[in-house]
Amino acid sequence: MSPTILLTADTIAARVHELGREISERHRGESVVLVAVLKGSFVFAADLARAIDDSVTVEVEFMSVRSYGDSTETSGVVQITSDLTRSIEGKRVILVEDIVDTGLTMAYLLENLRTRGPASLELASLLHKPARARTPVHIDYLGFTIDDVFVVGYGLDHAQRLRNLPYLGVLEES
Repeated sequence: MSPTILLTADTIAARVHELGREISERHRGESVVLVAVLKGSFVFAADLARAIDDSVTVEVEFMSVRSYGDSTETSGVVQITSDLTRSIEGKRVILVEDIVDTGLTMAYLLENLRTRGPASLELASLLHKPARARTPVHIDYLGFTIDDVFVVGYGLDHAQRLRNLPYLGVLEES
């Protein structure tokens, strides 16, 4: 099972560097908390954290969620399986996600985090699939818009495999 390359490692690295520069410019002299949504965003979150320059103090937190539904459609019912370990009240928070497709999980998470009283809340997503959108979600820092294809690599998986690929590839259905 070898995916077709959609975005090379160099293309991804260049875009993540640009996103880091945008965050650095917007938050110069401030502290931000990057909240990485596990498992898919861990590679993107690590690279994004390193792309933010030292004019910004960066803290990192993790959340893990599970959406119920079948393998191709989410029901929009979200369960937090691992929550933040510290309060985000009064802090500038950037939620870091691998991909926004239907928008249902992100809408839930953003609303959940808003109730915790952050000073600000933004969303960084490596990928967006607008063709699958069911709920509109504003993405403050977007890596790439892609077609409605199944992608793997750079942290994204198929049955817990292929996360380690340094590029993003399209997995062809067989």
